[in-house]
Order: sequence, then structure tokens, then C-alpha cells
Amino acid sequence: MGIVWTILVGLVIGVIAKFLHPGKDNMGFIATVLLGIAGSFLAGVIGQAMGWYRAGEGAGFIASVVVAIVLLVIYGRLRDKDI
Repeated sequence: MGIVWTILVGLVIGVIAKFLHPGKDNMGFIATVLLGIAGSFLAGVIGQAMGWYRAGEGAGFIASVVVAIVLLVIYGRLRDKDI
């Protein structure tokens, strides 16, 4: 059940981040899920390093969405450089 929960949370966070980020992001379902999972993971790592969270606690929904939006911005800038 853990992997299914990770995918569902990743999907929700990825969709919200794409909705809040202006512009068009040509990302499919899998990329959106991976974006949300990466946002949650990085928010957890940063939160633990800064002392905001302990291991095993949630990173926080808002922090996960914010980090996912930052990843979308980085992705957009890297994608524009390639063209």
C-alpha cells in the first residue's frame, strides 16, 4: 500500500503544482507523478536539514507543492535552453 499511496500523493501534488505554475508544461501522467514525488521528497529533506521536521513526519503539503513548483521552473528553464 505504501507505493500506491506515494503515487497518489505525488499525483495530487504534481497536478496542483502544474495548476499553480503559469505557462504550459508538456508533461504526461508519469512525469507529473514524478514531479510530485520529487517535490515531496525534497521538501522532506530540506525540512529535516533545517530542523522543521523529524524523520517519519510528513514534509507538509504546502512545502511539497512549493518545491514542486520550483522544480517546474527549473525544468522549464532547462527545456528552453535546449531549443
